[in-house]
Amino acid sequence: MPGSIAERLKRCAGFQWDAGNREKSWIKHGVSPAESEEAFDNLPLLLSEDEKHTGMEERFHAMGQTDRGRRLLITFTFRGERVRVISARPMNEFERNDYEQAT
Repeated sequence: MPGSIAERLKRCAGFQWDAGNREKSWIKHGVSPAESEEAFDNLPLLLSEDEKHTGMEERFHAMGQTDRGRRLLITFTFRGERVRVISARPMNEFERNDYEQAT
């Protein structure tokens, strides 16, 4: 699908969750699907390609914040017209610094 990551997100019709990934994000990191989805709706939202996982599937990172201001790093891909979250976790200190400097 051509276009920037932001353009591709604008064309998406929602989210798709794999039960294992949803459970992992909740159990390991305490991040709910609702929080992950909120981060895509709030500004600023920083988007980048996941260059470490170049394989058969394109992966991307989103750095954003929830409605309560919790800062998350979300790894995702596109599945048709939906965003498929692979993992979501709180940003670490390095990521928070990058996020704050970029905004």
